[in-house]
Amino acid sequence: MSIMAYAYVSKRVVTPGGIQAAALLVEDGTIVSVGPVEELPAGCPVRELGDLAILPGLVDTHVHINEPGRTEWEGFRTATRAAAAGGFTTLIDMPLNCLPETTTVAALEIKRKAAEGQCMVDWSPWGGAVADNQGDILPLARAGVPGFKCFLIYPGCDGFTMIDREQLEAALPAIAESGLPLLVHAELAGPIDRAAASLEAADWRKYETYLASRPDDAELEAIRMLIGLCREYGFRLHIVHLSTALALAELRDAKAEGLPITVETCPHYLYFAAEHVADGNTLLKCAPPIRDEANREALWEGLRDGTIDLIATDHSPCPPEMKRLNEGRFDRAWGGIASLSVALPVVWKEASQRGFGLADVVRWMSYEPAKLAGMSERAGALAAGREANFTVFDPEAAFAVTPEDLHFRHAISPYVGETLRGKVVETWLRGMPVFAFGAFPSAPRGVEITLAVKADVS
Repeated sequence: MSIMAYAYVSKRVVTPGGIQAAALLVEDGTIVSVGPVEELPAGCPVRELGDLAILPGLVDTHVHINEPGRTEWEGFRTATRAAAAGGFTTLIDMPLNCLPETTTVAALEIKRKAAEGQCMVDWSPWGGAVADNQGDILPLARAGVPGFKCFLIYPGCDGFTMIDREQLEAALPAIAESGLPLLVHAELAGPIDRAAASLEAADWRKYETYLASRPDDAELEAIRMLIGLCREYGFRLHIVHLSTALALAELRDAKAEGLPITVETCPHYLYFAAEHVADGNTLLKCAPPIRDEANREALWEGLRDGTIDLIATDHSPCPPEMKRLNEGRFDRAWGGIASLSVALPVVWKEASQRGFGLADVVRWMSYEPAKLAGMSERAGALAAGREANFTVFDPEAAFAVTPEDLHFRHAISPYVGETLRGKVVETWLRGMPVFAFGAFPSAPRGVEITLAVKADVS
């Protein structure tokens, strides 16, 4: 037995087989076994964690790190610190909001260089599918991206161009050939443009105005189109940040048909509700928008029946002035919610009140995201032979969120002041602590996870 072997013992270890009292035996950064305490090697040092739960490291497949180019919004150093504090050991970075956008192999290499030596946790980059880069899809796949992201509507940054149906269909054969998922911001401009015509004289400090400006139909029409294209081209389709529960029935039917479709929603859609968004509170502006309480409860039912596969943060920070809190106009504020460091307690508070358990949360925030990103062999579960990436979590702890809990670049978030349930105590990456009791005890040791390229990607 190596002198670096150590066992972590808990009454609640969340394993692929369920929650059990077990010992997690770690040696040289790898999980040797997950099993009974009495089966540990003689003389093995043991750390008793009692009722604290041991979860596999969380995986967030929807994070806007923004570096290079907009590091004043967020960057690898600050985003990965916040991730470690939130129990995440792997982040997948979105290809927009950075400069250059990750739509070519050359831009990907610039991003990789920017990340070197900065990351507290592991990361990987999504590639972008934009109006004119159909020829870059397979080169990006060969370069190791785990999939592609596109917008069907203006994304808020000029350099990452939206893609219309004709451009999307030009890219889909290459995306299908790659075998990688296409992540889609599923809103179409038509319903939004029609809504805008009736809101010319509206008060944009009122949340109801902003909500009316992004109607459910924008998502519904986009999702219907995408289901049809998925059926025709056979590509892996992933719907990001589902906001409207009105799409659940059609998504459920499409998945029952056998179409390769997965769906995510976000903590803010599961926690907040439109009825309680104060006028002028632009911290809660996001797109698609936070809808009403009945919609929120229907999203939870979508998680219960498996129509929604996973929860991702869509961590989308910006400098405080871009939220325009002084004027409170939703039409002028940046749309995005920052939540990396508190997403787990946000979800656990709401999930536990609805009869879900820790195994459900692990499925939504670790196992299924790892599967989406093609990382199931190394992330998403506690099992022998895997890297020792895990989170020590206190499910019973309650705390009021303060700016000091956030750890990302700008300590603003709509969760500040909210009382949450469950607290990340420690986060471990390859057997070393990267977050412990509010501090970061080790130097950055995260690496980029690159996928093995399929042999048939020409």
